[in-house]
Formats: sequence, structure tokens, C-alpha cells
Amino acid sequence: MDLVANLAQGFATAATPSNLLLCFVGCFIGTLVGVLPGVGPIATIAMLMPLTYKFDPTGAIIMLAGIYYGAQYGGSTTAILINVPGESSSVVTALDGHAMAKTGRAGAALGIAAIGSFAAGTVATVFIALLGVPMTKLALLFGPADYFALMVLGLALAVMLARGPVLKALIMIVVGVLLSTIGQDAETSDERLTLGIESLADGIDFAVLAMGVFGVAEIIRNLESVEKRDVLKAKIGKLLPTIAELRQSFWPIARGTGLGSILGILPGNGATLAPFASYTLEKKLADDPTRFGKGAIEGVAGPESANNAGAQTSFVPLLTLGIPPNAVMALLVGAMTIHGVIPGPQVMTKNSELFWGLIASMWVGNLMLLVINLPLIGLWVRLLKVPYRILFPSIILFCCIGIYSINNNPDDVLAIGAASIFGYVIIKLGFEPAPMLLGFVLGKLMEEKLRQALGISRGSFYVFLERPIALALLIGAVIIVFVAVLPMVRKRREEAFQE
Repeated sequence: MDLVANLAQGFATAATPSNLLLCFVGCFIGTLVGVLPGVGPIATIAMLMPLTYKFDPTGAIIMLAGIYYGAQYGGSTTAILINVPGESSSVVTALDGHAMAKTGRAGAALGIAAIGSFAAGTVATVFIALLGVPMTKLALLFGPADYFALMVLGLALAVMLARGPVLKALIMIVVGVLLSTIGQDAETSDERLTLGIESLADGIDFAVLAMGVFGVAEIIRNLESVEKRDVLKAKIGKLLPTIAELRQSFWPIARGTGLGSILGILPGNGATLAPFASYTLEKKLADDPTRFGKGAIEGVAGPESANNAGAQTSFVPLLTLGIPPNAVMALLVGAMTIHGVIPGPQVMTKNSELFWGLIASMWVGNLMLLVINLPLIGLWVRLLKVPYRILFPSIILFCCIGIYSINNNPDDVLAIGAASIFGYVIIKLGFEPAPMLLGFVLGKLMEEKLRQALGISRGSFYVFLERPIALALLIGAVIIVFVAVLPMVRKRREEAFQE
């Protein structure tokens, strides 16, 4: 009964006119950035975050969340029509989706992607609601030492699931943690690592770092590559799959939903692995695996379901434990903090309207996306023809206006320029910026919990060994890092990074 009452509260919150509008705006923008190659949810959320400062916290998070899972929908459109995944999670969809499009079955591919995503999103919403209360109760048992150990585990998983060499991922995490310490000490007010620069006394602004490293730096990197958009010229065909195709897709959608729901919870971007795992599973279970890559509808239905389910269940560790499992969730941690909401179990206990309103808005958003994607497919096809050279100047201008509007400080605009150069350089050197952002977001929280734990234990680090939860989490982190540096695992990571 409590679950029904909580969901009723959530739908009442999500159904207010302002939240419905923000949910629609988020889903529409998310679909748009998913459709347009070179523009992703990370950069978009970083750029739009300043505009949400004047919204109420619930509406702001609902809109930003809509951008995230809306981009998962939009990415499949690009993958199917022009064989260019709008999102990394849509890479697998392109294999069979574009093959279907070339044989005149683009409509069926787009239709099953939308149906699978909606079904997976609905199940994932219920899954989040069911897990929310017990995980929050578990999190309330955590002390400062346990929370510190949990964050260490989250960073270890980020190392495991990041692409490229382990050493580079570790370096990025350390850099992120060090960047989080810049500014005045919370207890002594002493300045740390400011190099005498007055504007750094309050630390590095999260929006500036995120917008520079993920927004502008990504634009600069995209300008290096020559655009090749071979938009499908054949007819898209009927958007609704046939009865036979729906039967073929039923179990792939069910299995993809289950895989995505579980993997999405894992810190370290496990949601990105879900569509790959689903595709591999469907190919192994198929009577004729040779069909895959040549237009098998199961190769679209399963991964797209896993993709959307994983995107939504990645909110579970964020809302219940305060741990962001990927770079987008790290941005949402920053957004929640800016609005005065402390991520973790206190969200449910002190701000239940936001918690349940966000969960309910996910189902509402999935319904909106079903309406946005299929009837407007003609619009998305036309937008695919817009050259990137026309888009990027307006995006940069929007970034500068947005960041300036926060504090009316021109130094923030210059800081974005510095952050973008830094982001571009580390990308060119083969470093992945996502672990750095996770380190930056968790750095301050880790320092706070470490100080609290040592204060309780009067400076003894033994507190991390005598608490069973903290000890188990730290052992888990060590095991994960050890596995990541094994020669076999390291070789596969580096090969995947070079592809």
C-alpha cells in the first residue's frame, strides 16, 4: 500500500502543468540531441544546467532526466537511418537497424525500437519504485566510513568500466578529486591550490567545468572530422511492425529489459554495456545467428530495450545512495547540489516529492517519447541534413550566454574557454574525461565523509576495518581494480579503445 501511495504522490507531482511542460521539453531536446550526431546528453545537460537555476528542484531534475533518456530514443533514429549512432549505446542498433532500413524496413526498425524502449521504460520505472524504499533503508544504516568506502567502490567500478588503459582512468580520477579540493577548506577556510588566483577562492564551478570539458571541447573535437551523413533515400515504410515481427521481438524485449535494469544499477556506466550484452545474448539464443548483422529485428528490439531500461535504472544508486554511476548522473548530482538537494537517502526522507515525482515522470516521459518519435520521424530526417558547421556557432554562443547568466561574471566565460582547452587536450592524449568528472563530484563528499569518520574514531584509520560494511566495500574495490589490471582484461580494454 505504501508503494501505491508513493506512486500516487509521484504522479500528482509529475502531472502538474509546469512539470509536464518541463518533462516534454526535456524529452524533446533529448530526442533532438540524440538524433543529431556530435551532440550528446552530457554536453547538452552541461549547457542547459544554468537555465534550470530559476526552476524549482523537482522541475529542473525532471527536465534534465528527460534529456538523458530522451537521447537514448533519438540515438536509435540516427543509427537506423544513416548508420551513425547518435549515442554510444546505439552502436549495436546500427548493425541490424540500418540493414533493415536498406531493405525498405526502416519503419519497422524505428517502430520496434520505440515499442521496445517504451516497454522497457515502463518496467524500469516499476523496478526503480520497488527498489527505492529498501535501498534507501539500507543506505540509512551507512555511517561516514561506510559512505567513504562506497564512493571508493564507485570510483573503482568507474575504472573497470572506463575505456582505454587502466592507468589513464586512474589518473583522470585523481585529477578530478584534486580539482574538487581547489578553493577554501570547509573547516579552516584556508585556501588550497588556488595559486593566488582570486577567482579560484570559491573553488571550480561545476557548471563551468562540465560545460567546458564536455560541451565546448566536444564541439572542437567534432570539427576535426569530416561529416559523412548518407541519409536514407528509400521510403521508410510502415512504422508499425507486423504481428510476426512483434512475436519475434517479444522475448528479446523482455530479456533486454531485464539485462538493462540490472546492469544500469552498476556504478561505472554499466548502462552502456546493456545493449552490447543484449545483442550478444540474442545472437547466442537465435536459431540462425547468421541473420544478425543482415537485418534481424531481434538485433534492434533487444538492445534498444536494454538501452532504455539501463538509462532509467541508473537513477537508483543516485537517488538512494548518492553515488553517480556515470557521467550524466554526475551532472545530475551537481544540479541537485546547486538546488540545495543532497543526493542520497535523504532525498526520499526529506524531499519525497522530488523522489517520487521524478520516478513517475519517467513513465510520463516514456509515453511522451512514443508520441514524439514516431509521428515526427519526417522532422528528424530533415534535421539530419543540417550541416554541423551551422550548428556549432549557435551552440557555443548558447553556452557563453548560459554561463554568464548565472553570476553575470565574464570570468566564467573565460573559465569555460580554459576548461574546453583542457578537455580537448586530454581527449587528444587518449584520456577519457568521464572518470575525472566522477572524481570531481565525489571528491568533496569523500573528503567530508573521511573527516567525519576519522573524527568519530579520533584519527584512527582502523574504523574502516572494524565496520563490516566499509570493509566489504573496500575489499570489493581492491578486487575490481585487480581484475582491471589483469593482462587479458587490460588487452581487451585497449583494443576496444582503439576501435
